[in-house]
Amino acid sequence: MKKILKEIIKWIVRGALYIWFRIAYQAEIKGLENVPKEGAVIFCGNHRSYMDPPLMVATAKRDMKFLAKEELYKNKFLAFLGWAFEAIPVKRDEKDVTAIKKSLKDLKEGKCIALFPEGTRNGLEKGEKVKDGVAFFAIRSGAKVVPCGIKGGTKDHHKITITYGEPLDYSKYKGSKDKEVLDKVTNEIMDNIYELNNLGKK
Repeated sequence: MKKILKEIIKWIVRGALYIWFRIAYQAEIKGLENVPKEGAVIFCGNHRSYMDPPLMVATAKRDMKFLAKEELYKNKFLAFLGWAFEAIPVKRDEKDVTAIKKSLKDLKEGKCIALFPEGTRNGLEKGEKVKDGVAFFAIRSGAKVVPCGIKGGTKDHHKITITYGEPLDYSKYKGSKDKEVLDKVTNEIMDNIYELNNLGKK
């Protein structure tokens, strides 16, 4: 019964978020045809604000579990979303083995996870080094990566555009522990995110 109730809540919340983004931010959604309808997927995008996770949840048409830093649970709204969509809490600035195992288990079961390579909001602008978590999960699990470009939602550019790129397949590297491969995959994923943001300007 609890599982059914949560599914109903997820359906209602997702619908409410979708309507809110469409009305309040004139959200434009591009590239949905690129999102695989089944199988494990790792969603990743640039991170600008607290709205990015609910935006992806509302528009991707796939259930996904976000890897979210524990501090976000101090915000009641984000904590509620984390509960409803079964976010995976991550301890900041340390290797959280529990979160890693949980994420890999979900991907093995054909589920979807989502995270931001920047690691924090506007990480690149702050000079933060891009995290290799997306590449790590892609190489370890063989899951496809769907890059997302997110623009807008600011005072200067109110309208939000989210663009889902074509799935990236790194299954040929599955199981590799080569640091060069990890860096290469990370750079390719970020290049795709940058490109999608440029397309979003059109």
